[in-house]
Amino acid sequence: MDVLRQIDDMLPRILDGFTVTVRLAVLSLVLSTIIGTALASMRVSPVAPLRAFGTAYVNVFRNTPLIVLFIFVVEGFPQLGIQPKLAPLGMDVFEMYAVIALSGYTAAFVCEAVRSGINTVAAGQAEAARAIGLTFEQTLREVILPQAFRAVVPPLVSVYIACTKNSAIAAAFGVLEATAQLSSLIEDFPGSVYLAFFLIAAGYMVLVFVLAGVSALVERRFAVSR
Repeated sequence: MDVLRQIDDMLPRILDGFTVTVRLAVLSLVLSTIIGTALASMRVSPVAPLRAFGTAYVNVFRNTPLIVLFIFVVEGFPQLGIQPKLAPLGMDVFEMYAVIALSGYTAAFVCEAVRSGINTVAAGQAEAARAIGLTFEQTLREVILPQAFRAVVPPLVSVYIACTKNSAIAAAFGVLEATAQLSSLIEDFPGSVYLAFFLIAAGYMVLVFVLAGVSALVERRFAVSR
């Protein structure tokens, strides 16, 4: 009964923490997918400056620790006078800074996943598209990217799972997501450290299983013919 009562006391705060975690993850995944796809398009572009920019972005962000990027955004942006103007889903300014850092970092990995998918599309399809008069942008949008995304569902989901877990770093910058709630619960329930840890770990496992389940459904729905 004591355990059930402790779970009942902890659960509202745990749910609040995971509500913030899900907000961070969903918005970061959407933005990183958009940015990463644009970067992948740059990396295969015939325009040399675009290729150079895409390559430089990926090399810099993939080789920079995420915590360093968080510090730069959270501490540096206010010094530069950069503040988010839009706060969707009721997010505060620190949550938006966390989204910016997570999105920028994850976009580099999305870019490489999408680029690998682009490379799996037969070169003859792009040549055929150009032969009927499609521009590079039209070929990429109408022919290449739809096939590329079908081919890279598993690696993309791995990137998304990593992004969801990386959102825990936001706890160090005052964002009350799930990991921050764990620290708070340990302080308020010192005799239930393992229970608090188990509940938070179970919550993260649920998020990962949901992403994996969605991945399996999408992969079956849009399976690439062998």
